[in-house]
Amino acid sequence: MTKTRREIVRGAAVAGAALGTVGAAQAQVGPKALFAPAITTIPIVGTTDVFAVRRIYCIGRNYEAHSREMGSDPTREPPFFFQKPRDAVQNVKIGEVAEHPYPSLTKNYHHEVELVAALKSGGRNIPADQALQHVFGYTVGLDMTRRDLQQAMGNEKKPWEIGKSFDMSAPMGPLHTVEQVGHFTKGAISLAVNDKVRQKADLSWMIWSVAEQIAHLSTAFELAAGDIIYSGTPDNVGPVVKGDVLLCKIEGLPDMSIKIA
Repeated sequence: MTKTRREIVRGAAVAGAALGTVGAAQAQVGPKALFAPAITTIPIVGTTDVFAVRRIYCIGRNYEAHSREMGSDPTREPPFFFQKPRDAVQNVKIGEVAEHPYPSLTKNYHHEVELVAALKSGGRNIPADQALQHVFGYTVGLDMTRRDLQQAMGNEKKPWEIGKSFDMSAPMGPLHTVEQVGHFTKGAISLAVNDKVRQKADLSWMIWSVAEQIAHLSTAFELAAGDIIYSGTPDNVGPVVKGDVLLCKIEGLPDMSIKIA
């Protein structure tokens, strides 16, 4: 039977649609991400580039006096680390007093000022004398802590992640590259609440230096570009309440400030 022109055109359209469906199916072979989690980034001073965060490591009890105030013996305790989720970062601009929300569940919210190191590369079993080669830059940070929840979990010998790893628990300033500020093996570090100094020490008082922390971490984890290390806090950590203004200082870096809201 001879087909009409309309039937020929219709048949070609159907065939084309079928081929298009097959082509689309072939293009979608393999897993497809259903959601795209937001990337956490930190501004870098002097450039429009940003630092993409991979992991946040924090060392515990890395100043002798703080170790003792938390009930440990720094002469016998090896370094230990915990992690915060990367989206715990709260970026605080230089010269800004950023509003920081008082978190849920706690009635004893504590400040801990720290030097923060950001890595540009990594690896496993990194020697301490080569560790600083992997550092991209530094900034001032706060390891905010729901102390009552941390202590309750510790008393029950349970993980105390709920006391450390919550939303916006890692305020920090923008990164300064090593080329801009060098490395920090000494220098004053302090924190004031409402203009009254509470924490005051020197970075040289760390039990484990940043280089040693990188070396120890790399024996347990493969470190990589994008990793952040909170290097420990001095003694005199303490509570804050809504309305308090915290001013964090590290010699050689701009101040960082938040207000508890």
